[in-house]
Amino acid sequence: MQIAGERIKRTRLIQTERFVVAVDVEMVIPPDDPSEPCYEAETVQFLREVKEHAEQGDLDWLQHRGKVYAAVKATA
Repeated sequence: MQIAGERIKRTRLIQTERFVVAVDVEMVIPPDDPSEPCYEAETVQFLREVKEHAEQGDLDWLQHRGKVYAAVKATA
């Protein structure tokens, strides 16, 4: 179900222990409450999928959906 309103693109960062994934998503500014953009259900589900794949280390899947940054160990 689509929410009525202005659509804007934003980059969201999903962080896990091994990766940070930057994905572009669409947010909606509803006309009856323009104070803050919101996500549609499909976008929330997509963000959950990205987090699950990042936790599983599915690098190929992640690279097809956004930019992937890997954590590196700091040396003393």
